[in-house]
Amino acid sequence: MMNTAYIALGSNQGDRSGYLCKAVEEIGRHEQITVEKESSIYETDPVGFTEQDRFLNMVIKVKTRLAPVDLLKVLQGFEHFFGRERVIRWGPRTLDLDILLYNQENIETEELIVPHPRMWERAFVFIPLMEIAESKELPVEINRKELLARQDREGVHVWKPKSGGDVSELTES
Repeated sequence: MMNTAYIALGSNQGDRSGYLCKAVEEIGRHEQITVEKESSIYETDPVGFTEQDRFLNMVIKVKTRLAPVDLLKVLQGFEHFFGRERVIRWGPRTLDLDILLYNQENIETEELIVPHPRMWERAFVFIPLMEIAESKELPVEINRKELLARQDREGVHVWKPKSGGDVSELTES
């Protein structure tokens, strides 16, 4: 069975855009994952531990035959491959990959919570997700404009728009 997942990508060390682009390529090369959509890339202020460089963030939509925990393990393998070290919570990283959504499922295990518990609070995740997600794939019926209006989008700016994409309504204050 093919499953739909949305994955957030972030990087704030080294060649940030290079890490994101290479990660998307490598994820797409996995025999059980197909990348279907990519959001624009956004430059964002750090959250949590703020004494670090700005991040580049984006979201991708994938189709996969992997179960959620297996997808998580594959993504953690990519983080490790790209030099991710978990030293400080919410600290600097070469690559961060988070499963935001997996079908319409609610998953809560020791290693994985889906939908991602803080995605609606974080503009650096929410804005690129809204750029590519279809309403029917979201876990709740939402009014995009209303939710965008409630979000604090300070510190989230388009860094590289996707080809042909108009993201101005997502980042206007």
